[in-house]
Amino acid sequence: MPTETLHWTANLFTILIPLADLFIRLGLSIRVIMRQRQYGVTLAWLVVILLLPFLGAIIYLFFGENRIGDTRVKRAQESLGHYRNWLETLATIAPVNCSELYYEIEPIHHQAVNLVSIPAMDGNSLELIEEPDKIMRSIIKDIDNAQSTCHLQFYIWHEGGTADEVVQAVIRAVKRGVTCRILVDSIGSKEFLKGKKIKELRREGVKVEEELPAGFLKALFVRVDIRNHRKIVVIDGKIAYTGSQNMVDPNFFKQDSGVGHWVDIMVRIQGPVVEALAGTFISDWFLEADRPQVRSRSLADDIQYLREIADINHQPMAGDIPIQLVPSGPGFYPEAIHTLLLTTIYASRKNITLTTPYFVPDESILTALQSAAQRGVDVTVIVPEKNDSKLVHYASQARYEKMLQSGISIKLFSGGLLHSKTITVDDEFALFGSVNLDMRSFWLNFEATLFIYNQSFTKELRTVQACYEKQSRTLGPEDFVDRSKMERFFENSALIIGPLL
Repeated sequence: MPTETLHWTANLFTILIPLADLFIRLGLSIRVIMRQRQYGVTLAWLVVILLLPFLGAIIYLFFGENRIGDTRVKRAQESLGHYRNWLETLATIAPVNCSELYYEIEPIHHQAVNLVSIPAMDGNSLELIEEPDKIMRSIIKDIDNAQSTCHLQFYIWHEGGTADEVVQAVIRAVKRGVTCRILVDSIGSKEFLKGKKIKELRREGVKVEEELPAGFLKALFVRVDIRNHRKIVVIDGKIAYTGSQNMVDPNFFKQDSGVGHWVDIMVRIQGPVVEALAGTFISDWFLEADRPQVRSRSLADDIQYLREIADINHQPMAGDIPIQLVPSGPGFYPEAIHTLLLTTIYASRKNITLTTPYFVPDESILTALQSAAQRGVDVTVIVPEKNDSKLVHYASQARYEKMLQSGISIKLFSGGLLHSKTITVDDEFALFGSVNLDMRSFWLNFEATLFIYNQSFTKELRTVQACYEKQSRTLGPEDFVDRSKMERFFENSALIIGPLL
């Protein structure tokens, strides 16, 4: 029986498709190499591109480069002059005499000023609030007492429980004539943005904006996994909150995830540094909304106008705590928090304790922690025993054995998903805010971190960390004896793409 010959186009496709795949892989590999990023990130993307025909290229084109969109870049450039002019006014408000502080603080402060141009400000008071219900009740009380503005910015806003009570408090405020602005992340708050509460808020006159809008069409032009991870509340420009707590009630949030309630922490702040938080919020706000309100009259007039409509004012001293705000993220200062974390770890002399829900450090952070332990510093890392991300779980597990060998103590928290992001150093100063110890927080997310140069507050925070330790078990060498080859394979595979998590 005669065989049918294939049409010549079929033979052509069998040649062209592999050739196209080859040229795409080579072209993107060269592009990745020429970007001069950290070698771990470069290697991870090369693995994705070279091992996944066509799919790897698509993944890289969507998520491989920090594209934040021409419109946002243009708006950021337009506001740069205003932002820098405002930053110059902060230096003289409440200057800190670093010579009176712990000797390791001055170089960190100096480095942070060089990176983000925001100095430490003296004269602040801090109230540490641990329990989610107390956090929400405190925010609601301050909203109910607001007289001019309420500004709220969260990565996740989730309907239910006390989060709905905050919504009602904001509505009560706007009915009193208070200007209320809410800024929520497009992906973190996607359910809220489609829900009933946002419609109610807007109907009552609350200004609500979606930050860094995401979607399939957007993904063709911007990197959609660049997110704003900040949690900031500013009331009347006089009171501020920041920390790890999203606008969620743990009793209504991710109840089926199998990790327990999320465990968070926030600080309520009064004093000069509130202005820095207020300015950070309004800077993010005007990248998304209200552009017609800011017209280029003169630099001085524009800044004064912003101060008036957003309550960005110098605040009197309210305590004795020096605080330095370090905002970070793609754009003006993409490497700020990663660089400062390295300096902080190397500055430790006696002890350093870190809490984070997601522990996927790059090689430089890991080396700094190991180096600290090897020179005799008591290094403790507290992470949740159960994590809501399997990839993060395996990538973290792959690091633990070598960390233990270096003398680092690893505590697995069993009281829920430990979501607090805290660092205490030598019982002398602390880092507190929204930053996780992973590559996403270092390079992709917009974050806010307080560098708190105060011994008393650090000891208070250290007490909270000690409570976490009491609810944790200490990881030991015996935990790694009976792991199967398959489990090790998953861990090492997750480790390869860890820089992308």
